[in-house]
Amino acid sequence: MGNSVSDTDKLLKRLDALLDKITPFIPESAAGIDEFKGGALRWQSYGQSGLFHKINVSGRIKLVDLQCIARQKEQIDRNTQQFLANLPANNVLLWGPRGTGKSSLIKALLNEYQAKGLSLIEVERKDLGDLRRIIEQLSGKQGHFILYCDDLSFAADDPAYKTIKIALDGSLSSVPDNILIYATSNRRHLMPETMRDNIASHNVNGELHLNESIEEKLSLSERFGLWLAFHPFNQDQYLAIVDYWLNKLRYVSKDKEIDRKAALKWALEKGSRSGRSAWQFARDWTGHHQLKRESW
Repeated sequence: MGNSVSDTDKLLKRLDALLDKITPFIPESAAGIDEFKGGALRWQSYGQSGLFHKINVSGRIKLVDLQCIARQKEQIDRNTQQFLANLPANNVLLWGPRGTGKSSLIKALLNEYQAKGLSLIEVERKDLGDLRRIIEQLSGKQGHFILYCDDLSFAADDPAYKTIKIALDGSLSSVPDNILIYATSNRRHLMPETMRDNIASHNVNGELHLNESIEEKLSLSERFGLWLAFHPFNQDQYLAIVDYWLNKLRYVSKDKEIDRKAALKWALEKGSRSGRSAWQFARDWTGHHQLKRESW
C-alpha cells in the first residue's frame, strides 16, 4: 500500500513537470466572439482546430489620411457601408504594387466602422486551409465580419488556392451574408503567369481560346465581385502625399524647395515613390528638425 502511494506521488510529480514544460505552448482562450462588438481579430490555427485572438491595430489611420486614391477609397467605402446596412455587397480584391495604400485602406475602414460593429479578422496565408472552419464558427454569430487576407498569392499547385476559390463562390453551402472576404495582392490574378500559358492559347474561327491554365488563374480573381487597381504614384502625387503628412505632423517649413528636394532624394534612395515612402520621409524629416530645435 505504501509503495502504491509513493508511486502515485512520483507519477503526479512527473505529470506536474510535464505540464510546466508544455504550458507555454498551449494557446490562450479564444476571444469571446459573441461579446465582440467590433475590432480586430487574428485567426490562429492549432493543428485540427483554431482560435480567434484579439489584436491591436497599430496606428489610427483614417480614410481621410489616404491621399491620391480617391476612386478606390470611395468604392470600397461604399461597399463596406452596404455590408454594414445588411444590403448586398461584394468580396473585394485590391491589387497593385507595394506601398500604394491597399492594406492601409482596409485598416482605415476598421477604424472608421468598428464602432458600428465591424470586425476585421486577419487570416494569414498559411491558415487559408481553415477558411471553411472559420466561416462555420462565425455562422450565426451577431456582427459583420470581414476576413482579411493580406499579400495573397499562390503557386501553381497550391492547395489553398481551391480552398479560397470554394469559399468565394462555388460551394453548395453558401457563405453567410454577414461575412465578406477582402484580399490584397501584388498580382491581379493571384497566381504567376508565364509565357508558356500564352503560347498554349489558340485561335478558333477568329476567336481567341485561352489555355486552360490561364482560365484557371482567371477563375479565382473573377470570384471577387469588386476589383480595385492601385498604381504607382507619379512625382506630383508623391509630393502631395508628403505635404499632407508633413502638415499632419505639424512640421513648420522654412524652405519648401529644400523640403521638396529632400523628399525626392528619399524616394530615389528607397527606389519607390509610394505612399509608404512619403509617410516615412515625413516622419524622418519632421523628427530630424524637431530634434535640432530641442536643447540637449
